[in-house]
Amino acid sequence: MHPNGTTLRLSPEDDHMHALEVARNFNESMYFNLFDHQQQIGGWFRIGNRPNEGHAEMSCCVYLPGSRVGFMYQRPALDHNERFDAGGMRFDVIEPMQTLRLRYQGSLCLLDDPQQMANPRQAFLSNPMVRCTIHLEFAALAAAFGGEPVDDTGAPIPQDPARSFARGHYEQHMRGHGTIELGGDLLTIRGYGLRDHSWGPRYWQSIQWYRWLPLVFGPDFAMVVSVIARAGDKPLHWGVVMDKGPQGTLVQRTVRHIVWHTQYDDQLQAIGQRVRVTTDCGAEYNLQGRAMAMIPLRNRRRSENGNVLHTRITEAMTRFECAGRTGYGMAEYLDQIIDGRPLGHPC
Repeated sequence: MHPNGTTLRLSPEDDHMHALEVARNFNESMYFNLFDHQQQIGGWFRIGNRPNEGHAEMSCCVYLPGSRVGFMYQRPALDHNERFDAGGMRFDVIEPMQTLRLRYQGSLCLLDDPQQMANPRQAFLSNPMVRCTIHLEFAALAAAFGGEPVDDTGAPIPQDPARSFARGHYEQHMRGHGTIELGGDLLTIRGYGLRDHSWGPRYWQSIQWYRWLPLVFGPDFAMVVSVIARAGDKPLHWGVVMDKGPQGTLVQRTVRHIVWHTQYDDQLQAIGQRVRVTTDCGAEYNLQGRAMAMIPLRNRRRSENGNVLHTRITEAMTRFECAGRTGYGMAEYLDQIIDGRPLGHPC
């Protein structure tokens, strides 16, 4: 069951592309992150197809030693939804829900101060561009969770495209390995991460704010913790904890309740958090996160009445502590910016 009480459908076929829908803002996207716990490096990678708008969204972000970040964003032309292949990045499903491959050939903007990306035009002009080649292989660490809400007949439940963020959506903890060649330096990376896949109409401005923590402590302990707020609705607490059950076997428990406290910098960007998570079996987990490197990104769209809508997404590679263990992952905070302030503050 979905947190709102509807039934979720998920099958191996959902790892492939979905039929293009008529909504202008139809989006199908896939995302990966991967972190090497020993070297304390990592990255995240996304392609979002928006063929009815005539383009894709491609993001490539690599977290390097010393809080440096390599980043690239492109909106290459696209008129189909046949595959994830845009802006020099390509995702391939080798075995559905089990094995996937990621390739990138292009450039990254190398940022000693990732905060410069708050003004992307100036950041790309004033920082060096370096050639980058990425080869990564991913394998399932656990079963995927999520899916597409359906009715009693198995038909997808319609949503208002103007208020939709992702009708179908699932996530999956992964292990991964490969290489990142950046400006002639070769990094070998091996670790853990998460991927997600979503489809359906999407506007980044359809929700007021969210906080999302995908993280992995090891092959036997991982979680995703999320709070999502829409206008007029009570914030949704959602997530999954993968841990050892009473018999020592791995189980995935649904998150039922979250208590969240964030530490902000003077730009109201999240640099740390304390989060208490309660699962459906009553187990409690107390997380403490601290950003290691963070880059602020944005999405802008002009509404029908001509107003510019501004969404800020801060992306922080984060070190987490829980139950005496150390893990790594992301702290992703999305906020609509209203009168210069993030709407989700102080959560």
